[in-house]
Amino acid sequence: MRVVVAGGAGFLGSHFCDRLIAEGHEVVCLDNLVTGSEANLAQLRAEPHFAFERRDVCDPFTVAGPVQAVCDFASPASPVDFARLRLEILRVGSAGTWNCLELARAKGARFLFTGTSEAYGDPLVHPQREDYWGNVNPVGPRSCYDESKRFAEALAMAFHRQHGVPVRLARIFNTYGPRMRLDDGRVVPALVAQALRREPLTVFGDGSQTRSFCYVDDEVDGLRRLLDCDDPYPVNIGNPRETPILEFARIVARLAGAPESIEFRPLPADDPKRRCPDITRARQLLNWEPRVTLEDGLQRTMDWFAGQLR
Repeated sequence: MRVVVAGGAGFLGSHFCDRLIAEGHEVVCLDNLVTGSEANLAQLRAEPHFAFERRDVCDPFTVAGPVQAVCDFASPASPVDFARLRLEILRVGSAGTWNCLELARAKGARFLFTGTSEAYGDPLVHPQREDYWGNVNPVGPRSCYDESKRFAEALAMAFHRQHGVPVRLARIFNTYGPRMRLDDGRVVPALVAQALRREPLTVFGDGSQTRSFCYVDDEVDGLRRLLDCDDPYPVNIGNPRETPILEFARIVARLAGAPESIEFRPLPADDPKRRCPDITRARQLLNWEPRVTLEDGLQRTMDWFAGQLR
C-alpha cells in the first residue's frame, strides 16, 4: 500500500510509520511539528519508501499519485497541550480531519482515525464499551480535546454514510513507550522522569483513580489490524488491566530503584476517576489483545527515558 500518515512525527504516529515501512509499504508522513519531532523519524530517513512533508493538515492539501489508506494521528494529545493549544486542537479535529477525509474520498482510500478514550469523559459505565455514549463536560478545561475527537468521529461517520468512505475508528487508552515527550504532562513520562531524577513522585488526588496502560507496540499492532478491518464503528484499542495511579507510581519507583516518596496534589478538574476498556470487539474483529506486561513495557520505556535524560 501507499499510506498517508497525518501526524506521523508524533509519538504514536512515528511508531505506526515504523510498522508500515517494516511491512514493505510506502509512507507519506505529514506533520507540522507543533508537538511532533523529526527526531522521531530519524530511523526512517534513509528508507526509499518513506517521505516526510512538513504540512499543516488544517489547510486544504492533496498528495500526488495513488493512495490506498489515509491514517489520521494529527492532534496534540497531552494535558499541557489542552491549556496552551486549545484552538489548535479543535481546529485539527475539525478542519484537519475534514481535509484528511477529503483526501481519502478523492483517492478512493480507506481512512483510519485515532480517537480517544476521552470520548467517554468521566465514565459512569465500567469498563467502557463502545456503545457507551460517555459522560463528558463540553465546556470543561479538557473539552477542547474531548469534543474535538468526538466531532471527528461524527465527521468520519458522515463521510462514510454520505460519500461511502471506508472509515475505521479507534478509541485509544493511555498508550506509553519510547518517544513520549518528557514534559507532556501525562502520567507515564511525569512519574518516570521524577523517579529517574530521584524526585518525589507526584500523585493527584489520593491516587485511587485508575488508568489502563497499553505499551506502544501492542497499540500499533491493534491499529494496524483495524486498518485492515471492514467494520466502520468504533473499536477500543487498549489494555483491560486497570491500575490505580498510586500503585502505578510505586511500580515505577521500584523499577527505577528510587525511593518511594509520594507527593499528593489536588485532582485536576474533570480528571476521570476510572478508565478501563472493554476490548471484546477488538478480540472478535481483530483477534487482538495486548501482550506486553506493564512491568516489561515500563522497563523498556524507562531505559529509553534514561538515555534521553543523559
